[in-house]
Amino acid sequence: MPTLISSLPERYIQNDQRPSLAGLSREQLMEMLARVGVPEKQRKMRANQLFHWIYHKGVTSFAAMSNIARELRDRLDEAFQISRPEIVTEQKSSDGTMKWLLRLAPDERGQRHEIETVYIPEEDRGTLCISSQVGCTLTCTFCHTGTQRLVRNLTAGEIVGQIMLARDRIGDWPDALAANTQPPSSGRYITNVVLMGMGEPLYNFDNVKQAMDLASDGEGLSLSRRRITLSTSGVVPEIVRAGDEIGTMLAISLHATTDEIRDRLVPLNRKYPLAELLEACRNYPGLSNARRITFEYVMLKGVNDSRDDAKRLVKLLSGIPAKINLIPFNPWPGTQYECSDWETIESFAEIVNRAGYASPVRTPRGRDIMAACGQLKSESQKLRARERMAAQTA
Repeated sequence: MPTLISSLPERYIQNDQRPSLAGLSREQLMEMLARVGVPEKQRKMRANQLFHWIYHKGVTSFAAMSNIARELRDRLDEAFQISRPEIVTEQKSSDGTMKWLLRLAPDERGQRHEIETVYIPEEDRGTLCISSQVGCTLTCTFCHTGTQRLVRNLTAGEIVGQIMLARDRIGDWPDALAANTQPPSSGRYITNVVLMGMGEPLYNFDNVKQAMDLASDGEGLSLSRRRITLSTSGVVPEIVRAGDEIGTMLAISLHATTDEIRDRLVPLNRKYPLAELLEACRNYPGLSNARRITFEYVMLKGVNDSRDDAKRLVKLLSGIPAKINLIPFNPWPGTQYECSDWETIESFAEIVNRAGYASPVRTPRGRDIMAACGQLKSESQKLRARERMAAQTA
């Protein structure tokens, strides 16, 4: 049975109005230091110290920064905080998957919005699925997230803050790992990060880039860019730029082998059809057998799962170093789609495998807490509805 954890430490209930340093680069930290009167000649050194404590050590208090003078720590504490998103709910699936509903700091209108983040543990790795937007603008018809309108982009701090919060909750910072009597075999719990949560990452390019720069910095969160995967529904003009400037692995939400079907499943295809999308993939910087593109393909009964679809898929991807993830459809309330029969999925996979493509069938994880692929959606609307009902009852 899934577990709902509602009692959380006070540090995850955020009412602090001070600006946060989490999500800032070294250069931006130097600017913040200037605001509290740190002399110019000291700012680079102090910024490096802050960077180390925030992103390598994972501290949430200036008091813990033992190599910084107390007087400066006090000034920093008066002016700034090191925040995480507020945890509204934390759920744990029967298969070990964890999902957090996170509330963000107030925006310029004073509104607080929510996102979801998912951690998927496996024997040899742990994958964190993070969001890049509140809601989504793409309205993919098979995706639960697509039924929630786009509210806004996440800041770099809100994106990287999901990684930092997950490390807090599962004990994945260096000091916690060193004290762990049964550390993970991979050396850390979060080995991979995927931008596959709520939102289209390439429609929030600059903030995603800064967050991934922080995530991959060797003196900070220190995740290899080959362990970070950016998934896009096909924002063609930004794909090659993403390879040049972000440099992570690339995944494409493909899901169809004809423009007719993809127009229906992924409406963005009407703007950037398959031929343009695949040409952008062929031009992705660094593309090779060692840096293959992952093509995600959700299996929808009677829609995109025929043997002819499998043969067209092989033909479409000809010449592209690729891996194909076949994803059994994860149902959600009100959906019009059904998952393909298992025999159909196996037949589809056999055709793709025979063509020389690795085509694992992704095992659904976290279905019992609505944490599986395509199921993420902020619960804010439901929470507000329950609050209104409770108020009316009272």
